Amino acid sequence: MGQSRILGPDGQPIETADLSEEIARGGVTGVRSVWHDSVARNLTPARLSALLEDAANGNADEYLTLAEEMEERELHYASVLGTRKRAVSRLPCTVESASDDADDVRIADDVRELTLKPGFRLLRKDMLDALGRSYSVHEIVWQRGAKWLPQYEWRDPRWFRFDRETGRELRLKDPQAPIDGLALQPYKWIVHRPSLKTGLPIRCGLARLVAFAWICKAYAQKDWNAFAEIFGLPLRIGRYGPGATAKDISVLRHAVQSLGSDAAAILPASMSIEFHEAAKNGGGDLYERLCDYLDRQISKAVLGQTMTADAQKTGLGSNNASVHNEVRNDIRDDDAQDAEETLNRDLVVPYVILNYGPRKAYPRITFPIREPEDLAALVKNVTALVPFGLQVEESVMRDRLGFPEPAENAVLLKAPSRPVASPTQEPTEQALNARQSAPLNTPDRQIARLAAQADPIVAELTAPIAAILAACNSFEEFRERVTDTYRELDDRALSALLTQALTAAQLAGRYELLLGV
Repeated sequence: MGQSRILGPDGQPIETADLSEEIARGGVTGVRSVWHDSVARNLTPARLSALLEDAANGNADEYLTLAEEMEERELHYASVLGTRKRAVSRLPCTVESASDDADDVRIADDVRELTLKPGFRLLRKDMLDALGRSYSVHEIVWQRGAKWLPQYEWRDPRWFRFDRETGRELRLKDPQAPIDGLALQPYKWIVHRPSLKTGLPIRCGLARLVAFAWICKAYAQKDWNAFAEIFGLPLRIGRYGPGATAKDISVLRHAVQSLGSDAAAILPASMSIEFHEAAKNGGGDLYERLCDYLDRQISKAVLGQTMTADAQKTGLGSNNASVHNEVRNDIRDDDAQDAEETLNRDLVVPYVILNYGPRKAYPRITFPIREPEDLAALVKNVTALVPFGLQVEESVMRDRLGFPEPAENAVLLKAPSRPVASPTQEPTEQALNARQSAPLNTPDRQIARLAAQADPIVAELTAPIAAILAACNSFEEFRERVTDTYRELDDRALSALLTQALTAAQLAGRYELLLGV
């Protein structure tokens, strides 16, 4: 075997020749068969209880089969579970360097290229199968060339079992170890086990939580179908005369029965069929309410809320759904962190070690969560605060607004400039702009004088506000602090100046009236 100096987490050398081999290949028969009998067919509550108990005791094959069939048979469960999976799988994937060192940056760039290669997106989606079935496993078949490159192969979770001693170590079923299974070789497997609850991993899947609601709904739907078959059609009554023979009665019975599906019958003139509408006793509403209730419980278990999955008959469902998250934010964030931890532990670290050797720190795959932002409020706040001294980088605003850097020689949007009179401008246009070059009159001089006197007063009033703005990290903090400071500002000098200006304006107006202007 090709033994290397690379050590696994257990301190033992890695058999590099095994890394390129496919270990957990399935087959038609044996402990890793690709064929499995149905469990959901004719399942009873008692059998379900025994099945879940067997899974907790180490025999989880039937539970894992049931978890798969629940997604195939129950439309609502498949919908909400798919919504929860996509809430994580559609998040953007980024790679953070271990440090600003040139080598760390180069390795991070290499890992970033790895996340863009075919197969990684499907890996992210298939990993999340663990949400329903407690765990998911991918075998890494390493391709050796200029670099070690991974190829991901999904493996059926029924091909694995947890050890009997702790119930936490996942082992591969194999004919060589039919009872305990084989230990999973380091750097060879991506095992995702989301921490949905504390306890044994096999008890943490959503399928276990939803199983009893699922079987109750299955029975309710079966009874509802039987109810609809009996009471959904009108009662058909055939009448025959006193002289009817046994053969006539048989013909009439056959005609009445055929009307249920054929809606046509041929009868002698002496016979008749009457239709009586089924009693509207409201029995069907009971089944509908029960199914709706169970759907809401499944939504709570999987999504953490019901609004986006279940429209209420009150009319509030569709309106309020727009303000609800599809998956509660804290649940989505936790699922994303679990997926990050799995990929960094089972993919990034082995990839870096095989290609660059062991390192003190490794790059990290992250799924950043960008919350929706009110861009109109952002622009309004920046426009209002920049004149007070707030300094904002143009590149930051471009990123927040989603605008790219303008290309070289691109046609750019600009603010409209004020019209400037040209030497060849017509007299009418010159008259419109004459105010720009006319000598200042008395009101203009007074306004200029007022501005000169007000500038130092306004500067003294706004200085504390500018200082608060420079010290704050958010608009909310600035708003709170400036409200408290506003009460302490001394505006008596500004008030006195404005009083003088208003008095002067009033006197000037009276003077113009005396002159008849």
